[in-house]
Amino acid sequence: MAIVSRKVSDLSNEEAADTEFAVVIVRQHPQIDQSKALDVLVSEVEQFKEIGDLVMLEIQMPNGTKRDVAMRMTDFNKLSPNMADVIKNARGTRGRLPGTRVGNGNG
Repeated sequence: MAIVSRKVSDLSNEEAADTEFAVVIVRQHPQIDQSKALDVLVSEVEQFKEIGDLVMLEIQMPNGTKRDVAMRMTDFNKLSPNMADVIKNARGTRGRLPGTRVGNGNG
């Protein structure tokens, strides 16, 4: 007796060789509470269309909760009359805060 393994698309249920599959990770969806992986044929990947110019945000609340937000660039730019300058002059998330100095302050 032999055990036969076959791979089928989660979208179309079509069978194909492993080399013909891509993995699509669903990171956020109203019906899931954790990321899920879909096995899809490479030919099916083109069905996943991009919305366009998106800004991906992480919002961190004072109580420590976080949430991810995706919004269109045009809507993001409406949040401030000079959003290009706001984002250009915003502090980075890596390294020291602007204005801080290295050392113990004794010299």
